[in-house]
Amino acid sequence: MGKQQDIRSAFLEPVNAAHRQYEALRAHFVDGLSPGEAARRFGYTVGSFRVMACRFGKDPHRRFFIEPVRGPGRGAAKAALHDHVVALRKQNLSVYDISAVLSSEGQGMTPAGVSLILKREGFAKLPRRGDEERPAGKRPEKAAVADVRELDLTPRTFRTRFGGLFLFTPFLAAVDLERLLGQAQFPGSEMVPPAEAVRSLLALKLFGGARHSHVMGDVFDEGLALFAGLNVIPKRSFLTEYSCRVDPAAYPVLLRLWFDALRSLGLKPGHSFDLDFHTIPFHGDDALVEKHYVSKRSRRQKGLLAFIANDAANRTFCYVNADIRKGTVNDQVLDFVRFWKDRTGSVPGELIFDSKLTTYGNLNRLNGMGIEFITLRRRSADMLARIHALPASAWRRVQLANVARAYATPRVLDERIHLNGYDGRLRQLSILDLGHEEPTILLTNQRRRSAATLIERYARRMIIENGIADTIDFFHMDALSSAVAMKVNCDLVLTLMASSLYRLLGNKVGNGYARATSRHIFRDLVQATAQVTVDPHEITVRFQKRAHNPLLVAAGLAEAATPLPWLAGRRLRLCLG
Repeated sequence: MGKQQDIRSAFLEPVNAAHRQYEALRAHFVDGLSPGEAARRFGYTVGSFRVMACRFGKDPHRRFFIEPVRGPGRGAAKAALHDHVVALRKQNLSVYDISAVLSSEGQGMTPAGVSLILKREGFAKLPRRGDEERPAGKRPEKAAVADVRELDLTPRTFRTRFGGLFLFTPFLAAVDLERLLGQAQFPGSEMVPPAEAVRSLLALKLFGGARHSHVMGDVFDEGLALFAGLNVIPKRSFLTEYSCRVDPAAYPVLLRLWFDALRSLGLKPGHSFDLDFHTIPFHGDDALVEKHYVSKRSRRQKGLLAFIANDAANRTFCYVNADIRKGTVNDQVLDFVRFWKDRTGSVPGELIFDSKLTTYGNLNRLNGMGIEFITLRRRSADMLARIHALPASAWRRVQLANVARAYATPRVLDERIHLNGYDGRLRQLSILDLGHEEPTILLTNQRRRSAATLIERYARRMIIENGIADTIDFFHMDALSSAVAMKVNCDLVLTLMASSLYRLLGNKVGNGYARATSRHIFRDLVQATAQVTVDPHEITVRFQKRAHNPLLVAAGLAEAATPLPWLAGRRLRLCLG
């Protein structure tokens, strides 16, 4: 009796969803139970059972039972292949290795198919294996580790797409970069000394382009490594880590030493400087990063604020600082004055900046130091109302040079005013018909220069601002999301060094390149492939034929052979024919 009850339960007590649905529908349609009774017996709600019965009524041919498998089952060939897969796994081959072996034997099976067989047989995943444990076969070529002791100077010839970098090597040899970095106490190791590390980073700046696109892609380029003085260029992990090892106090020391060395090469400091702030956008979630205005996007967002001083005469960066918090923004101009006095022994002659750079109290301090300045004044509604109420007789027209014809004769109101926090009187120039709807208002402590001269000088600042923006873009200062992530201070100092090297090259070549942008110089002169020949006493860099090579020849870059200390004193010869 008990056995019969078990058999009856096997039919009437469902063990899965399909069996339960079958018995419920059979009780309703065959045994005649009402929807409510069938639902209660088999554990459905009345509503859900009615829906199920309705659907079954529309499709009464639904299959509740699995079709029996016909045929002899797994064939002998499949069984043999299955056993072969198991045998190969016992030889410590991965699913990819097994798939490759089967393909070579004409028995195609994907790695996924191999994995299913091994799972059914109870095999676990293989632990990570060393190269010596893997089967022989083609593998990606492994780049060597950067090590100055492995530098190869044996005679050979190779091609490089970084030939233009060698145009800067005479300048780097002249400034003695190794000595400068030693005095600034930059870190290094036996494998990658300070000079080799900095030249590697500098190479990525000098050759333009976004730095995340040509580190690992060009790790096998022998020319890039030879410029740095290494067997191979360091990988991005080292470059990122190196910038974190540099003591921030070393950067101001390096800047002073760098520009003192460049003075002997003809890059003498100018008299007038353009000052500005630049926000480097930050796209992470660091709560310590403050929000600043990003002019390129016309909005405020998280970013790192950098203070930049541009030498107006040389058109090159001469000072940078990224250790700025909102409470210290107004005093950055005074920090630059102190830096410049420590470097040259005298304060800057003239500073040009906009209205948001500092306060009226700091303008008073600059005036007390004997520093001339020109700055914009913020316009208030009362100030604009007073200016517009003045009669036409209060204005006079001046003639400007090197300004678009439509704005060459603006109207000027020249006044002396008092400001809170400033001792004495300031000169205020209100300017109309200069291309703006509202008047431009300049403040200056220069009383003897003509209004036209002052306006022309500030108008040149607009052009210089475009040059600063171009330099920032070309030297990819805004690439904080780069794969080669660097500390901002390190990035800024490298940008300054690269900018000055481009200016030295432009001055050397002349023919308009002294005032050309870095991007223009790169396109015409630096972006060139070359064939490099290493001899026992000389390294020859033979450039591809280009239309601008005669300019380099005329500048004397192909005449002298420059000894390079970091390449065992080998003389570098540039062939530009």
